Order: sequence, then structure tokens, then C-alpha cells
Amino acid sequence: MKKYLLATVFLGALLPVSGAYAADLSYPVKAPPVVVIPVFSWTGFYLGANVGYGGDKFKYPYNVSDDFREDDFDLNGDFKLTSSGFFGGGQIGYNYQFDNSWVIGIEADFQWSGIEGELSGNASLDVNGNNELDASFSAGSEVEWFGTIRGRLGYAWDKVFLYGTGGAAYGKVKSHYSINIDDFNASDSVSDTQWGWTVGAGLEYAITNNWTFKTEYLYVDLGSQNLVDISDDGFNANLDVETKFHTIKAGLNYKF
Repeated sequence: MKKYLLATVFLGALLPVSGAYAADLSYPVKAPPVVVIPVFSWTGFYLGANVGYGGDKFKYPYNVSDDFREDDFDLNGDFKLTSSGFFGGGQIGYNYQFDNSWVIGIEADFQWSGIEGELSGNASLDVNGNNELDASFSAGSEVEWFGTIRGRLGYAWDKVFLYGTGGAAYGKVKSHYSINIDDFNASDSVSDTQWGWTVGAGLEYAITNNWTFKTEYLYVDLGSQNLVDISDDGFNANLDVETKFHTIKAGLNYKF
């Protein structure tokens, strides 16, 4: 009977201690879910607007000759005038991003332009070293609008896209001239659409999943335009204008 009582007392003393050890044991805790941040994709159509500034120099190659006079002459060369102005417009395009982060695309844009320049002057021309002809001239040109159709190729670091670009360029160039040499006077203006080429580079950043901000540089060559082509009784005059300019612009795109 005493042994039974002792065993009961002993077990009663151990139970609180066992409960305390049990309370200290850790139970498995479920780990929080891993949040996966999606990588931005440049694939898709986009539409946007831009503003920029451009300019360089209009170049005017010329040739003037007179074989009819007793003292004939032949003058040729070129002169340049600085061009500058703001422009603004829009663009539309499509990009496709490969699994290795390379991106190809195509873009077309159109700009209303204020890029222009004008030059005028006077000169005395020596003819065979002993005669002089008084001459004056003025010329000016303006890129009224222009656009490009370009391919794009670059590499994307998530939301940052660095690319090179190039393709065709087109634009409407309006030019005027006035030439006065001795008793000869001529003036006129021409305006036509010209085609050429363009090349450049840009950087684009995704602000959100739909909105991106871009900066871009382009060199544009719209070729040559004839201003003067005169042939009359041995007198010949020819004047062209070459339209080339640099542009830098910033814009916003909405990606669909």
C-alpha cells in the first residue's frame, strides 16, 4: 500500500514538468508564399507623342557661267546657312522581345517642323581681272514637315531599353532664291516632298506597365532640291539646296 502511494505521488510530481517541456516544443510553421515580381516585356504595339529641336546647315551648291559675252566667266562653289527650329508630332510602332532580352521593332513617325534658315549678301565679281559685276543674292529654306519609317534593334534590361535605329526619311522642303548679277535678275520659290534616309539611337524607360518615356537622336538627310536651272543665250545658272539636319527629341508612348 505504501509503494502504491509513493508511486502516485511521484507521478503527480512529474506531470507538471512534462507539461512544461511539451509547451516548449516547436510545431511546424507554414512558410509565407514567395512573391514573384514579373519581368517587364517590351513586346506589343505602342502609340505616342514627342517634341524636339533640330538643325544643322542647308548647303547651296551653285554654278554661274556666261559664254556669250566677250569677257566670259565661270563661277562655281557653294555656300551654307545655319538651320534650326523646334518640331513636334507623334509615333506608332511595334516591338518584339526575345527570351534573351534582345528587342526588334519598327516605328513610323510624323513631325510638324519649324526648322529653317535664310541667307543674303552682296559681292563684286572680277571678270578676267579688269571688269567688275555687281551681284546680290538671297536664299532660304524651311522643312515644313518630315517623317521617318525605321527599324529598331536593341537590348532591354527589364524596364530600360537601349536601341539603334535607321531607315527611310521623307519631308516637305520649301526654298526660295533671288539672284541679281549686273543686268540679270531672277527669283522664284519651290516646294516639294523629298525622300532620303535617317540613322540614330535612343533610350526608353518603362514608367509603368503601359507608359514609357523615350529620348532619341536622329540624323536626317533629305537629299537635294533644285532651285535654279537657267540656260539662256550662253548664260547658265544652277543652284541646288541640300537638306541635312540633326534632331533630338523626347516623348511618351502608351503600350497596349
